Amino acid sequence: MFNNIYKGKKIFLTGHTGFKGSWLCLWLTKLGAEVCGYSLSPNTTPSMYKELNIDEKITKSIIGDILDENLLNNSINDFQPDIIFHLAAQPLVRLSYHEPVLTYKTNVIGSLNVLEAARHCKSVKAFVNVTTDKCYENKEVNRGYKEDEPMGGYDMYSSSKGCVEILSSSFRRSFLQTEGAMAMATARAGNVIGGGDWALDRLVPDCIRAINSNKDIEIRNPIAVRPWQHVLEPLSGYLLLGQRLLEEGSKYADGFNFGPNEDSVLTVAEVAKKVTEFYSKGKVIVGEASPLHEAGLLMLNIEKARNILGWIPTNKAEESIKATVDWYKHFYEKDVNIYDYTMKQISDYEEKIKWIQ
Repeated sequence: MFNNIYKGKKIFLTGHTGFKGSWLCLWLTKLGAEVCGYSLSPNTTPSMYKELNIDEKITKSIIGDILDENLLNNSINDFQPDIIFHLAAQPLVRLSYHEPVLTYKTNVIGSLNVLEAARHCKSVKAFVNVTTDKCYENKEVNRGYKEDEPMGGYDMYSSSKGCVEILSSSFRRSFLQTEGAMAMATARAGNVIGGGDWALDRLVPDCIRAINSNKDIEIRNPIAVRPWQHVLEPLSGYLLLGQRLLEEGSKYADGFNFGPNEDSVLTVAEVAKKVTEFYSKGKVIVGEASPLHEAGLLMLNIEKARNILGWIPTNKAEESIKATVDWYKHFYEKDVNIYDYTMKQISDYEEKIKWIQ
């Protein structure tokens, strides 16, 4: 996988205790990498990171804040990584309405701190900066946004990630043009689902909590359209992008969208109903609409990732939802070793990959 580029490589991963970070830790260890994670403690109970004992699977785990410049700089310099995957963020739209300062400090200043620390560490050859599909100025048009379209964002989370994209472009042009400088790219992904996510105000975790509490699944915005994808889809894009940056450097130092095909762009109601079908349990009802603004339509154009990286989605939406529900069912029924089952899902996904490596 990935031309064996990660075997024996030192990977510094921010946000490793989070949902996507936990999955990426496991995939990188499977690929033979040495992983140093840097993140705040898990902020959900349960958490995938703790349930799967991921701190025992990786080389080193540092509990720290990307706003702590001294600890961050020392951690990167001590580990001397080959590549950095930056996933640490305040990732929730609704929380950003209540914590706007925290959101901007973490997402913008925190990202700048990681970039600066990486720039001054000579071992770092590549940097994958993970943002979001919500970084675009979303006018809710019935087509996917391309990478060269304007950044923006209605809410504080989305706009903070738009700022990170602008910051990354400026940082690249200001500091990463000289020979030997690290190659840095940004990665933008849509709504990600998968086992092990217990965050608040996310559709699938909310569905799972309701089902396991014998409550109705209450959805706020049933006709909202999102590009749904299993967590392994964007992670495969991040890993492929990291491979290209390590192999050919600045040629791939740009922004890339990683999203599903158009047939996997579903409404909130459609996803919730699929969850209940695969779980064979649960009832979906429409609750009161939130007074906080949430986009009704958002899609990504993924032609650039396809044409330049050779990446294409592997799963259809129904496969992604089923894989997600199966993980949660096994977790709650405790009928399998959930670590082994998670690694099997990664292996099964690897075997299905259709894109050109």
